[in-house]
Amino acid sequence: MSPGPAAIEVVDLTKTYGEVTAVAGLAFAVARGRTVALLGPNGAGKTTTIAMLLGLLEPTTGTVRILGEEMPRRRARVLPRMNFTSPYVDLPQRLTVRQNLRVYAELYAVARPKDRIAELARDLDLTELIDRPFGRLSAGQKTRVLLAKALINEPELLLLDEPTASLDPDTADQLRGHLERYQARHHATVLLASHNMGEVERLAHHVLMLRRGRLVDQGSPDDLLARYGRDDLEDVFLDIARQRRQPAPVE
Repeated sequence: MSPGPAAIEVVDLTKTYGEVTAVAGLAFAVARGRTVALLGPNGAGKTTTIAMLLGLLEPTTGTVRILGEEMPRRRARVLPRMNFTSPYVDLPQRLTVRQNLRVYAELYAVARPKDRIAELARDLDLTELIDRPFGRLSAGQKTRVLLAKALINEPELLLLDEPTASLDPDTADQLRGHLERYQARHHATVLLASHNMGEVERLAHHVLMLRRGRLVDQGSPDDLLARYGRDDLEDVFLDIARQRRQPAPVE
């Protein structure tokens, strides 16, 4: 465990929309410098949870603390220290990659933005795309640009929603390697939502399994494989999502 407060602390987190409960009583903590995967089928509450962690949604009940600050009340204090990426969130289509990254560099008051953008372009293989309008990029190219946006301020906490979606296996593997190096170099904390179980097994120290807005199981990938008697985390995911198999008793 790293010294100081956890990077993420969630207590009794609930979000309802009228008669619908999207998130129900979540409680978990993510230690600094760790990667935790937030898994579950569509509709499990992952996106709603991430939105509350970002301070975009007000919880119905419960508390969220990010890097020691209460969200969303202290959101302005913590946002400069974190970032987020999702392939389902677009950037301005007519702006070039460079222009988009410069906008975010200015928003985050990045020192030497020109150098930082050039560094990210090299690391994420964006050099040939840097002056192309974002709207003219392929889905995979956009995914790489969105990751560059998420890293522009060298965040202490990185929230990743399907970070390698639309990427071919070679490029996805390179990006996972880049994320591993970034985390090791900066002692960053990562919350990862992904449907790629191989990615989760490679990157995550701990897994939170959601179903219908509730936390139904958790543990390291190896712990979950042993508990469910499986050789593949995808089978564990399906067991939990379909409620078709109970974990083996702990001896």
